[in-house]
Amino acid sequence: MFSLKKSELLIESCWLLSGNIILAIGVAWFILPNDVLTGGLAGVAIAIEPIFHITPEIVINVLTVVLFLLGAVILGKRFAAKTIFSTFAYPMFLSLFSYLANHVIGADVFIMDKYLATIYGGALMGIGIGCVFRTGASTGGMDIPPLILNKYTHLPLPSLVMLIDALTVLLGAMVYGLQPALMGILSVWVSSFMINKTLMIGGQEAKNVMIISNKHKEIMEYIHKELNRGTTLLQAVGGYSQEKRPVIMAVIVKKQLHDLQMIVSHIDPEAFVIVTDTNEVQGLGFTYKEEL
Repeated sequence: MFSLKKSELLIESCWLLSGNIILAIGVAWFILPNDVLTGGLAGVAIAIEPIFHITPEIVINVLTVVLFLLGAVILGKRFAAKTIFSTFAYPMFLSLFSYLANHVIGADVFIMDKYLATIYGGALMGIGIGCVFRTGASTGGMDIPPLILNKYTHLPLPSLVMLIDALTVLLGAMVYGLQPALMGILSVWVSSFMINKTLMIGGQEAKNVMIISNKHKEIMEYIHKELNRGTTLLQAVGGYSQEKRPVIMAVIVKKQLHDLQMIVSHIDPEAFVIVTDTNEVQGLGFTYKEEL
């Protein structure tokens, strides 16, 4: 048991370290050099710079600590223990990569078309934040408010991140105008998309299929033998007819859906099929394989 915990700790540490490095690179080399309005602390820092004339790096470093303290109080000790690493690591990496950009590599190298900076910066930020979210921690920045809201509302985390980031971009729009704000919205969308994709690393896109058919035995046999998937047979009662009907429930990978739909239509053209997206599946055939 000890070795398993040690292994899990090592994996979480790798996710945390990688996430903070990737996030810092996205901000230091793409967002800040091109003044891209975006979500997160970088967006807040850029938005208020013309008002208070404080350099973005200072704003980011101060707010990182303040929001960490808020998260520690509301989200608990376990969150604080995981997030305290990012609270110090992210500002350190941000300062390091900013120094490399300005004094070693050359600031002109990172000046580019704002569309490119928006897309690549947003993508790197999303990947970095997603890596940290996988451990149940945060980067100690503006992703703490979404985590707090998620605790009480149970709304999807990527959606809450997008909401907070959109409000940040709105703040920037009041300072910089409409066009930079529209660029910021693009950055927020790219970042949210990449957070979601990063959180799903290691899983498979799956479909939950419910099939109501009088020929359920033939359909189940096909699912077992040809798709190599398990099924659950549920007993349902028609709301109008009050007749008992068997319902097949099966979780399959996305690429198997077409074959299943075709064979169900062939076996029973009158079968009623319901397909829903499944965000996460754990168990035999998905997160681990059957031992032969």
